[in-house]
Amino acid sequence: MKKTFYHSFITLKEEEQAPNSNTNQYQPPRVLIEIRDIYPYSTQSQWQIKKILTHHEVAIGKLLLPFSDMFEHVFRYWNIFMANHVVLGYKVNVIIWDVTDQKMNNNPTRYRGEGFYVEMLPNDDYTLTCMELFKDRNLSVDDEIGLCWDPRGSSFQFTLFCKTLN
Repeated sequence: MKKTFYHSFITLKEEEQAPNSNTNQYQPPRVLIEIRDIYPYSTQSQWQIKKILTHHEVAIGKLLLPFSDMFEHVFRYWNIFMANHVVLGYKVNVIIWDVTDQKMNNNPTRYRGEGFYVEMLPNDDYTLTCMELFKDRNLSVDDEIGLCWDPRGSSFQFTLFCKTLN
């Protein structure tokens, strides 16, 4: 099921009649709902989220995930309660599998616990906190990585495509 936001433009009678100390106009609340996919989602590549790391991401150990990527490639596979939890501003712990070296030794590294979570930023983008992964992989600015959500394992999969020479 696909997730989407809709704005509730219909105000309740109590909201209209309540004295508003704010002189701003009424801001309709956003509500996250599930809708049925009309067209099945097809993946051209396993690594739906590809990015080049920035200085800010490396310094704080958090991957910036744009709003569109989270909705199209992650929230699509989460249940409505889990997605709503993040949208309401809470942190959701996740598991990350580093499968970069999987072809060589077939032994991916699992990261989980309190240090690995997704949270929403004030600008509606999201972050994936994974400081230990940054340290273990010695990630640096301009490294190219790939991420995807694995619905079978309910976890992120991570790979390092290209390491810069610093």
